[in-house]
Amino acid sequence: MPAHLDPRLLRGFVTVAEELHFTRAAVRLHVAQQALSRDVRRLERELGAELFVRTTRQVTLTPEGERLLPYARRVLRAQDELLAAFDQARPLLVDLNSPGLVTPRRVLHRARELAPGHELMARYESGLTGAAGELLAGRLDASFGRFAGLDPALRAGLDHQPVRYEPMAVVLPEDHRLAALEAVPLAELAGETVYAGAGNPRTPEWTGLARQLFEGRGIEIAPPAPLAVGEEEFQRIMARTRNPVLAVVGFPALPSMVSRPLVDPVPLSPVSLVWRKGLTHPAFDALRRAAARLAAEEGWLEKPAGGWVPAGDDVRMASRH
Repeated sequence: MPAHLDPRLLRGFVTVAEELHFTRAAVRLHVAQQALSRDVRRLERELGAELFVRTTRQVTLTPEGERLLPYARRVLRAQDELLAAFDQARPLLVDLNSPGLVTPRRVLHRARELAPGHELMARYESGLTGAAGELLAGRLDASFGRFAGLDPALRAGLDHQPVRYEPMAVVLPEDHRLAALEAVPLAELAGETVYAGAGNPRTPEWTGLARQLFEGRGIEIAPPAPLAVGEEEFQRIMARTRNPVLAVVGFPALPSMVSRPLVDPVPLSPVSLVWRKGLTHPAFDALRRAAARLAAEEGWLEKPAGGWVPAGDDVRMASRH
């Protein structure tokens, strides 16, 4: 037996054991598949035991791999706890997507109340897909958004906690034919071209939600617009195109535009708190508790009568971590 084992090798082994797939495990760890395979082979050499049976069709644990797994998990858990104990000064970095989104901001504010001795810092990555790479690389700790809309390879390295079914809205030019309505029935958008972030590489999960909502209703998704950075540039682009904008209720209206809730049915944006698997931080539990408490107090996970959400999202939202 070796005198010591590199924890990186154990982390690679545990990830492959959980995924039973080297490519998905490599995505979770944010490393090249070849590097991960080398690490696993090195661990096998150091232990003098074969840990996986590899075929072209599947990867399975050997009896020696099954025996090592609980020990490896305990070692990694202890390492994570040790690092967290000496990293309490590091802020918890929480992505709120956009300054105008109410749900993430309220969760962060409640978490700060629950953990006054820790620093929780807001970041703005503008879209869960954009944030996912930062989460997996360790440059962000948590984000919010539509977990089911992520690419499966990204989801493999992330965990989530359902937070809210957020009612959706449409932002309209103030002189639009529908602007005088208090709420806009979806059928009234037939024939309209609505901006839903098409072409923005940070927000395909939002565009995908819009595509499912608009399907069969005669509503077109606006073609990609120049990627606007900052609120002022976004306002300028939207004023020039004059397309209605798909949003959520509570999103602040832009100058010369009004926000109206959508009804008949009420479309819902499924919002989860999302983090990389294995995250440890002294303030992270407060963030999860804040999300759970607000969801319970506000009924955020209760779908209104006639609410619409894609079936695949419902499955993910019912899977509570």
